[in-house]
Amino acid sequence: MNEKTPTMSATSIPPAAVLTRRADAETCSDPSSVMTLLADSDGGAGGFTSYRSTFAKGAAGAPAHFHTRASELFFVISGSLRVLVGEEVTVLEEGDFLAVPPRTPHAFAAAPDREADVLFVFTPGMGRFDYLRLLGRVMRGEADPKEIAESSERFDNHYVDSPAWRAALEGSA
Repeated sequence: MNEKTPTMSATSIPPAAVLTRRADAETCSDPSSVMTLLADSDGGAGGFTSYRSTFAKGAAGAPAHFHTRASELFFVISGSLRVLVGEEVTVLEEGDFLAVPPRTPHAFAAAPDREADVLFVFTPGMGRFDYLRLLGRVMRGEADPKEIAESSERFDNHYVDSPAWRAALEGSA
C-alpha cells in the first residue's frame, strides 16, 4: 500500500446502508399534514434523521425554534414552503434546498394558498421520531401542548419568539 491508499483500522466498522420502503414507513398525521418517518438515528440511521412532510394549503409547520446540535436540511419536493431563517422570511419553491446551521432560529409553514411536500434531514441525527409522534398527538388534541416544552432538551428543539415570523403569519391571515 502506498500513502494515498485509504485504509480501515481493524476496529472501524463502516455504517450500514439505510433503506426504508414506502410500504414500511410509519406515518403520523394531524388535520393539516402527514409526516412519513424515513430514518431515525435511534433506528440505525446513525448520522442523520429524515422524514417527509406534506402540508395542506397554508398549513402551519413549526413555530420559530432552533437546535443546539443539529443542522436542519430542507428540500422542497413540490409546492411552496415559507421559511424563517434568522429574521428573514422567504419562500422556497419546488427543487429548492435550504440548510439551517445549529443555533439559528427558523420556522416553516406551507406558503399561503399553496401545498408543500418537503424532505427534512437532521445531521447529526438523534432520536426525533418520538417528538414527531408527540406533535401529531398534540395537534389532534390527544396530548397536552406542555409536553412539547418539557421535551425541548431531549429532542434539541428550543422555541423562541420571532416578531418577523409573527408578522409574516399575520400578513397572510
